[in-house]
Amino acid sequence: QLQLVESGGDLVQSGESLRLSCAASGQSFKSYAMGWFRQAPGKEREFVAAISTGGTTDYANSVKGRFIISRDNAKNTVSLQMDNLKPDDTAVYTCAAADVQFVVLVRAGDYDDWGQGTQVTVSS
Repeated sequence: QLQLVESGGDLVQSGESLRLSCAASGQSFKSYAMGWFRQAPGKEREFVAAISTGGTTDYANSVKGRFIISRDNAKNTVSLQMDNLKPDDTAVYTCAAADVQFVVLVRAGDYDDWGQGTQVTVSS
């Protein structure tokens, strides 16, 4: 089991960039598939991006070409670089972990461990 803590959320203007980080506690971080999800007010939680233990990535269509997920196993962190932000990106962003290797997971139900989330607000 991993403990996850997100950081980096902020209020930005449309077109600007943010980098979210998720710090994980635990010695087996490299064995975990990681993902980012978001939830806007009044909406269901949705998949944003995921990365496997081998570095394979997947993205929601709405963020492809604008967001990049990466991981640093030496630092036990997963990051989400978000460029060209839009008001529709406004949400609480949460990272998640699953003790699964070499698989990219895009469904929230496949993840076991969740952080508390960080707020991203994009003004127009």
